[in-house]
Amino acid sequence: MQTHEIRKRFLDHFVKAGHTEVPSASVILDDPNLLFVNAGMVQFVPYFLGQQTPPWKRATSIQKCIRTPDIDEVGVTTRHNTFFQMAGNFSFGDYFKEGAIELAWNLLTKSVDDGGYGFDPERLWATVYLDDDEAFELWQKIAGLPPERIQRRGMADNYWSMGIPGPCGPCSEIYFDRGPEYGIEGGPEANEDRYIEIWNLVFMQNERGEGTSKTDFEILGPLPRKNIDTGMGVERIACLLQGVDNVYETDLLRPVIDRVAAVAPRGYAQGNHDDDVRYRIIADHSRTAAIIIGDGVSPGNEGRGYVLRRLLRRIIRAAKLLGVDDPIMGDLMATVRDAMGPSYPELVSDFERINRIAVAEETAFNRTLAAGSRLFDEAASATKAKGATVLSGSDAFTLHDTYGFPIDLTLEMAAEHGLSVDEEGFRSLMAEQRARAKADAAARKQAHADLSAYRDLVDAGPTEFTGFDELTSEARVLGIFVDGSRVPVISHEDAARHDRIELILDRTPFYAESGGQIADEGTISGAGNSGAARAAVTDVQKIAKTLWSHRVTVESGEFVEGDTVVAAVDPKWRRGATQGHSGTHMVHAALREVLGPNAVQAGSLNRPGYLRFDFNWQGPLTDEQRTQIEEVTNEAVQADFEVHTFIEDLEKAKAMGAMAMFGEKYPEKVRVVEIGGPFSLELCGGTHVERSAQIGPVTILGESSVGSGVRRVEAYVGLDSFRHLAKERALMAGLASTLKVPSDEVPARVENLVERLRAAEKELEKLRLANARAAAANAAAGAELVGKVRLVAQRMASGMTANDLRALVGDIRGKLGSDPAVVALIAEGDNDTVPFVVAVNPAAQDLGLRANDLVKVLGAAVNGRGGGKADLAQGSGKGAVGIDAALAALRAEIDRS
Repeated sequence: MQTHEIRKRFLDHFVKAGHTEVPSASVILDDPNLLFVNAGMVQFVPYFLGQQTPPWKRATSIQKCIRTPDIDEVGVTTRHNTFFQMAGNFSFGDYFKEGAIELAWNLLTKSVDDGGYGFDPERLWATVYLDDDEAFELWQKIAGLPPERIQRRGMADNYWSMGIPGPCGPCSEIYFDRGPEYGIEGGPEANEDRYIEIWNLVFMQNERGEGTSKTDFEILGPLPRKNIDTGMGVERIACLLQGVDNVYETDLLRPVIDRVAAVAPRGYAQGNHDDDVRYRIIADHSRTAAIIIGDGVSPGNEGRGYVLRRLLRRIIRAAKLLGVDDPIMGDLMATVRDAMGPSYPELVSDFERINRIAVAEETAFNRTLAAGSRLFDEAASATKAKGATVLSGSDAFTLHDTYGFPIDLTLEMAAEHGLSVDEEGFRSLMAEQRARAKADAAARKQAHADLSAYRDLVDAGPTEFTGFDELTSEARVLGIFVDGSRVPVISHEDAARHDRIELILDRTPFYAESGGQIADEGTISGAGNSGAARAAVTDVQKIAKTLWSHRVTVESGEFVEGDTVVAAVDPKWRRGATQGHSGTHMVHAALREVLGPNAVQAGSLNRPGYLRFDFNWQGPLTDEQRTQIEEVTNEAVQADFEVHTFIEDLEKAKAMGAMAMFGEKYPEKVRVVEIGGPFSLELCGGTHVERSAQIGPVTILGESSVGSGVRRVEAYVGLDSFRHLAKERALMAGLASTLKVPSDEVPARVENLVERLRAAEKELEKLRLANARAAAANAAAGAELVGKVRLVAQRMASGMTANDLRALVGDIRGKLGSDPAVVALIAEGDNDTVPFVVAVNPAAQDLGLRANDLVKVLGAAVNGRGGGKADLAQGSGKGAVGIDAALAALRAEIDRS
């Protein structure tokens, strides 16, 4: 049975049982504890926590999940995967243990002809929590399982929580017996390779408190209502129904392995464990990378971007270790698309962008590998020069941490040079790094924000947003919150003693921050008896995406829950905000017109008079492209297009070509903003101008990188744009006046002056070097004999840099011949620095002198430090008064040698 069929049967089974099918959420959700969605229940957390009322009593989904803590174990075993699909069914206060067990058992054991999976009931086992007698009895009643095939297990195995305060409860797991060829008898307790877990039924019935581990926490009491959260591993079911040993042999991963085997010198499953691990890494990481890119992530150096980069680089390294030197990423992405497209059509429709990002990372990493290889060669040569045969753990860690070299690549390269590697030292440094990362993650992990105080208002219905049609609205105060707690009244005097005052209104013209547009500013004032009350609105945020919370500063009077008030947006603020937001849409459309459809939005921010727009693109824009984008944008502004907004079905809007933000979860009905017909069509809930000419001129300020594969354009709009252009015009007029040329000749005149300045600097540099070489010749001629060593230890002219000194010591050392010689130069540099360089020739090294030791003698006298190698070292200090003492100390040190 193909994986796509397994998914379909699961969803069909639960939809027929009254569940609402909920699409998979993006793997990127706004959760303080999650880098990626890692479980099927994550998108339902607000319902389980009681923060929101679920729109259905029963739901089912197949969620895209990514778990990255065990990346290094992927491929080493066949049990670890970074991407997996979690099929689940959920009950929110509806059915409980009996319903969950019955629904799961029926799907597993029902015949294939009747829509089930057709598992042999005699090969299924169940586990329950230690004291869960109810579940134990239900397995006997519903499934007819004999007591010996129901095992009781402890909290570590059969009690679920999120790892933080919140809902928890016992769980019951279903296992399949793969047979005696996979291990000993005795059920899951005896062998989990033979008895493989396929489904976990969580009976969410309690609330847990703080704790220190998975098993050490307090049970605070029962939840107000009991919930069901189950998870069936689609990949594990596929293994069993397709009759293969592990997930890498299934229909979704084996095609990737076969594609690599077609070009690799060594095949898969040929008896070489290390090669098999590399094949599995490529297969696993390829589909994970495609999913992550598809949900809007680009490679970067932190967070999700770093995880993606690491996955892609592991693919490339594994391929090279298999002997595949030619680019392969494009073929891998195409294979993933073909295998997974039936379940994830976005991998097909968005393939060009996904492929482009993955291939660009491959190209960039190949350059990084070349640089890292040079570092390795230097480290290997230095190791051999010392007569050693073991590359240090520190060198191996630097290769891993800086250049992304895995230890197996370093081991292989070291073996080619006749060296081994201090693996213990490397792993010790890796363990220290992981400990730091784990501590950082623990420090960031927190309980979900407690929104229970707002629960009644959230359940009462959404705030009515009136701001599309008016800037002033009469409203009723539904709730007042002071530092997160609900109060009946707030006065100016009381408010002064608190940090956060929020007013919740039944209707409001204020735009709440979202979609890159910051919140409106304005006032809320009293009406009728509360007429003296006045508050300045400083921020507006959404609670549970439906309730508008107005952060305010109470300036006078008092607000009482139930009062009628007048909410008024500052019209000047709104006018500027709409210009910025509509300008963002125009710039986005212009980017796609100039660069093509791959210039996809990656983020935005707009406020009155200003916008910034991030988009996926490799490499900086050319001057010509930037000029074109600005011209296309302003031509569309001048065309005075009508801005048309309408509500449409999500899928129909996408079919029309409306642009959606990657990773954003949209409702079934969406708002579409159309500017100039096909010129700009986007899904957007923000406020906009009525016609494009109202945006005013758009001036692009600059374009820069904000991460690998992501560029940022910044621009002014409206009056801010005009003011910027006026300032630029005044600057140009000033330059023209100073240079006494017309404005249009200023660039040429400035360029001419710059060229003349560069030529003069080159002449000065030549003179300086000539003087320095003459000084070097004189210094060599005046070398003093200290013991057996010819020593040149001199203070050089002020202003010389470390680079200058390094060039001179080479010249001087070369003039001193083959006798033992040491050259030490020091100078009073710029900004009160004291650079110094020491060079030691081979004959002096044979006497035991080392440049990296002598440089420390200099550093100690000038309040500095330095380092380097035995033949050449340098450093810098801050105490110019100690230069003479430093040279004297160096002479004394050499004299003692």
